[in-house]
Amino acid sequence: MNQHPELTFFTELEPKELKKLFEDRFVLDDLKTLNASVSLGLIDLSDERAEVVKRLNKIGVPVIAWLLLPKDQGYWYNLENYPFAIARYEAFKTWTARHKLQWAGVGLDIEPDFQETAMFEARDPKVLPRVWKRLKNRKGYEESQLAYLGLVNQIHTDGYKVEAYHSTYVVDDRKAHSTVLKRALGLIDVQVDCVVLMLYSSFSRPYGQAMLESYAKSTDSFGLGVTGGGVEQDSWDTVAPLSWVEFTTDLRIAAKYKKPIHIFSLEGCVQQGFLSRLITFTWDEPAPEPVLNRAVVEIGRGKLQSLAWIIERPIVFLLGLTGVIGSALFFKEQHKKHK
Repeated sequence: MNQHPELTFFTELEPKELKKLFEDRFVLDDLKTLNASVSLGLIDLSDERAEVVKRLNKIGVPVIAWLLLPKDQGYWYNLENYPFAIARYEAFKTWTARHKLQWAGVGLDIEPDFQETAMFEARDPKVLPRVWKRLKNRKGYEESQLAYLGLVNQIHTDGYKVEAYHSTYVVDDRKAHSTVLKRALGLIDVQVDCVVLMLYSSFSRPYGQAMLESYAKSTDSFGLGVTGGGVEQDSWDTVAPLSWVEFTTDLRIAAKYKKPIHIFSLEGCVQQGFLSRLITFTWDEPAPEPVLNRAVVEIGRGKLQSLAWIIERPIVFLLGLTGVIGSALFFKEQHKKHK
């Protein structure tokens, strides 16, 4: 087998389905053969989930604690639910100690509130007041930033590495020297050991591969997918999972950058037969080059960053606009004098 990047597979199944997945010895054997890790979504802190972690600990498969919240608390970590996030981590530590679990690291999934995501997808105008409230509240963003910084420091103190699962908006906001996109969407940007950008090309067709190339230098690990599975969301139900051809194209694009790869999801790969096929997959074959779509992605990113920069600095924008209007009026007046 040719050399392949470090692989991590996401899974966030309910206890019954999770137990069934890891009772399959072929799944366990494939993970071992690939030297892969599992980022396990902690949608609960149940005894059943602890037993799965113990089984993976026993056979030497590294497990990352992917911290999640109940859906009524936002599910993913965001700008406004940091008190729940901090409390969840403390509960996680108690649960870990009770069951004597071993972790290769802790994952923080930074995404908009679960309910708000549904509102964005439905284009529900009721979400707009929430967005406007966050845009005005710079102090709230700073408080949240400090709270998450404290959480990451605590996780480090407890001896765990921290990885963050981010959307691309965080990168573009950072490049614009802005917090506009993060405040609007309820995101947060903290320093961690490994940033995993969720570059799921199944959501970006036909620009998926161009997106991978565009953001390649801004991520520590490629988040690839979706191969199937995941939390129930209306948008996910309408998007077809990656085919084997799409999936392997993504893999080869990511592999040429010599960075780790996080794959969403393990259950999707098992259901489609991808996991076992990765054992003999030829990683060193060249990936097809994205044709025209890369330019479209770069232009779109540039416009988004410019918009964020302008909104972050309304005074500069207004002064510039005043200057343009003033100059136009001046030249108009000069034109009249010379008539």
